[in-house]
Amino acid sequence: MPHLPTHRATTRSPLPLVTAAEARVLRLAVSGPGFARVRRGVYVEAAAAARLAPWQRYALRVHAFALAHPDAVLCLESAAVLLGLPLFGETRDIHVFDPDRTASRRFGDVCVHTSTDAREIVRVDGILCTSPADAVVDLARVLPPAQALAVVDAAISPRQGGMLVVDDLRERAASQVSRRGVARLAWVWAHADARAESPGESVSRAVIRWCGFEDPVLQAEFRYEGVTDRTDFLFPTSRTVGESDGWGKYGIGDNDALEGAALRFRDEKRREDRLRRAGHPVARWEMADAVRVEPLATALQRAYVRLVRPRDRAGLASLHHTPRALPHRAR
Repeated sequence: MPHLPTHRATTRSPLPLVTAAEARVLRLAVSGPGFARVRRGVYVEAAAAARLAPWQRYALRVHAFALAHPDAVLCLESAAVLLGLPLFGETRDIHVFDPDRTASRRFGDVCVHTSTDAREIVRVDGILCTSPADAVVDLARVLPPAQALAVVDAAISPRQGGMLVVDDLRERAASQVSRRGVARLAWVWAHADARAESPGESVSRAVIRWCGFEDPVLQAEFRYEGVTDRTDFLFPTSRTVGESDGWGKYGIGDNDALEGAALRFRDEKRREDRLRRAGHPVARWEMADAVRVEPLATALQRAYVRLVRPRDRAGLASLHHTPRALPHRAR
């Protein structure tokens, strides 16, 4: 059994799935408006499915496929669902690895991959998939660079539940015959950092570099007024503190008590006030700000962070090139 980042791994379907055979026994009218078909012969309650976030919709599709095809070996983003690797939006396809095929094929939304390079196969809660190391290397070859960096960071970051080592991943990739994405892999290996504590931090770090700002120090600690505070980013020249916010850090969106979330907001405000009193400008942004680029760049400029290199326009353009994801659905 591989080590999984359990807070992110979706080893069970986000919603109960009902097969056509089960529906007949239970006398459920799955053809009616109360149910939605996830794939042929597999259904889910329609109202509940409509409330899922994009990555949850994808996890639902992956588990429905695994239910219908229990002998299939999931790979790439489909393996990432089980292994707890970051996902971005709703992935377009289900990905399956079949070493016995002579060529890769597509069947509807199912991509069946083959390779001259062997993959280690593991079983996660009864579902077969490629190993964490193979899934990470495979994803790093094909994802946009910032997303690839987030996947590798998550796999090597103890704070995110990662148990892998970047040198081992680099060696595994180098031993493979495939040369796909070798330039992207080289960039990712050079910039991966086990101190990253969230995908938002990883994507932000890529955007910071591509915008031309000086590289930050990750997870710097300060002791002011008898309290130790840890920061997401520290920009040494200006002493600016950067914070990549996600609502999860406050317990919002995780059925957390409102009182507990309010306490976390209060503690965060006090922490920021301590840092400002000690002479640290503070810049805050969310993941969406990093992907849009200019909100993050403006926040850093207003906090006096130094520009040290020209903008990498190709890197920034890659943030909006997401051919592996479905278009965003309005909710």
